[in-house]
Amino acid sequence: MPRQPRRSSAETREHVLCVAGDLFYREGIRATGVDKIAADAGVAPTTLYRLFPSKDELVAAYTERAAELRRRAITDVVAADGRPAGERILALFEVLSAEVAPAAPECRGCTFLMVLTELPDDSLAAHRHAVAMKRWIRDTVRTLTAELPDEPNPDALADQLVLILDGYTASAQALGPGGPAAQARPLVERLLALGA
Repeated sequence: MPRQPRRSSAETREHVLCVAGDLFYREGIRATGVDKIAADAGVAPTTLYRLFPSKDELVAAYTERAAELRRRAITDVVAADGRPAGERILALFEVLSAEVAPAAPECRGCTFLMVLTELPDDSLAAHRHAVAMKRWIRDTVRTLTAELPDEPNPDALADQLVLILDGYTASAQALGPGGPAAQARPLVERLLALGA
């Protein structure tokens, strides 16, 4: 069997984060031990601890990485590119709904709400990263609702849309994407139509 080329430290770090992220999401943060992550990543525990001196630091890096990836995906679809704000809001819902689509049977809901549920201690970096991401999504939606013509209360509409987003992922986890979650887009369309 040919030897695999050695990864750089940055590549190893990214690989460990990918493996840890999959395990944390599927099995839970508290239920996933560092030894399991090291074994699944094919690295020695000493290598993992050299990259992440503690599990808290690994979880924080995982949460920060997930937030960065999500921000990139959202920023791309809500860019002010000539489309009306309502279209860009629906595009945002499409991005977030991809994780709970019927093609994603392993959906456990929102990564960031899961982090907040498992790590309620606000002194932990992972908790703070998750809160920052939820605030960023809210601010992004507020920016979009403020662009809607004739919207009398863009802040309230933004909060309603954020509630739908969070309810969508929670409902899909419990009852599947064909349950109440299937009503998210029609509900968003109705809210946008009422504001028009």
